[in-house]
Amino acid sequence: MSLGLVLLLTFLIGLVSGLRTFTGTAAVCWAAYLGWINLAGSPVAFMGSKWALGLFTLLALVEYVIDQLPSTPARTVATQFGARLVLGMLAGATLAIGGGASWLVGVICAAIGVLAGTFGGYRARVGLVNALKAVAIPEDLIAIGLGFFAVSRF
Repeated sequence: MSLGLVLLLTFLIGLVSGLRTFTGTAAVCWAAYLGWINLAGSPVAFMGSKWALGLFTLLALVEYVIDQLPSTPARTVATQFGARLVLGMLAGATLAIGGGASWLVGVICAAIGVLAGTFGGYRARVGLVNALKAVAIPEDLIAIGLGFFAVSRF
């Protein structure tokens, strides 16, 4: 796989994590579990385990429900942003390793994607909520679709 494609896909998985904290990581776990990316012998091989798959998929599903609640804090709050950043970088490192690149490349590109997804997604959501009054579910679908796109290219 070319380095340019790895950079793009790790950026995209970071963007997904910026939109939804657990979706990027869950997508990468699914890709590893299904054998779309090879993590054998790597420090992130656990991402293809049934345990990681179950945990991150469950957390993603719970997040979709919680995000519908009016009491959910903004994604730009320090704890929310920190979780997105850490999990996005984990997903990016995993994809980079699966694509034959350095984990550091994946971390950096994913971190940039998390920034774009968190703050760009927040601005877009605020604007759309004011205009449409409901955007959480379409945003969920965008995050899921982008996550699938990113991991299915391997």
